Amino acid sequence: MKVSEKYFDEIFEFKGQWDMPSRCGLKIRHIDNQPVIIVTELYQDNPGTSVTYAGESLAQQICETKGFDINEIRYIECTPDTNSKLSFYDEEFFEVNFKAPSPNLKYTKLNNDQIEALKTSFN
Repeated sequence: MKVSEKYFDEIFEFKGQWDMPSRCGLKIRHIDNQPVIIVTELYQDNPGTSVTYAGESLAQQICETKGFDINEIRYIECTPDTNSKLSFYDEEFFEVNFKAPSPNLKYTKLNNDQIEALKTSFN
């Protein structure tokens, strides 16, 4: 279940739950002067916390490392296609709204048109 490098530009190491060393794929672009951050789950190549369970803590660590304000970013989580027969491993993108009251972060699944527009802007 290797994740294709097309999903990320770099591997980002972060502190997961209970400071567990963790890793995710990371891609950052500026679209309409707004930083857009896509974090990708790495499955077997991530020894620690998943991007979803790391949530806002991961976003804050990325912002601190890269010099962004968490209130000004667009943050997207990706579960990449791993060519598995299990639908759990199909490609999906979710935009996360950290302004929703915690612990009820709002996840919005992107539709196919939104995903294609995002991919086009990232090329």
